[in-house]
Amino acid sequence: MSAVSTEVLKQAFTEARTFNKFTDQPVSEATLRELYDLFKWAPTSMNSQPARLVFLTSAEAKQKLAPALSPGNLDKTLAAPVTVIIAQDNRFFDHLPTQFPAYDAKPMFEANAALADATAFRNSSLQGAYLIIAARLLGLDSGAMSGFDPAKVNEAFFADGKYKVNFLLNLGYGDASGNYPRGPRLSFEEVAEIL
Repeated sequence: MSAVSTEVLKQAFTEARTFNKFTDQPVSEATLRELYDLFKWAPTSMNSQPARLVFLTSAEAKQKLAPALSPGNLDKTLAAPVTVIIAQDNRFFDHLPTQFPAYDAKPMFEANAALADATAFRNSSLQGAYLIIAARLLGLDSGAMSGFDPAKVNEAFFADGKYKVNFLLNLGYGDASGNYPRGPRLSFEEVAEIL
């Protein structure tokens, strides 16, 4: 593989922004399905794929989420074309026999709830990040959020306890008038070392 173009790097990283405001252009179901079909190929440990996605597109669905949102996230979430609940399936290992046939890893997770939870959280977080990059590559903008009450989200959307929320992500076509000035990034020397 060769490096992608500078334009692609700009779209995915260097000029991409977190959006707080979106245009009223809707995001079609076809686009959401295309987003999933791209995002699903990103790697997870043992091909575990623990992320579960709930795409909230209707006013009714957004109102169901509203009581769980912090005040600073309420208006922008209700106005966003799509809000994605990125959740984790702590029984992701039920799919391992087909998704990871290299060896039988299911018993390892089935016998260790802490390991299953940590693996589900780590990998669903990775998958949420992949979702952001995939959205950017498809021309969508996003705004990730952790300002919400997880217990209320879980009660409203995952009352059976099968899944639990990791974080929320607004999606749409960004309106730059809602952006804050871009924050600086730490230098290589501040965060990395080569041994």
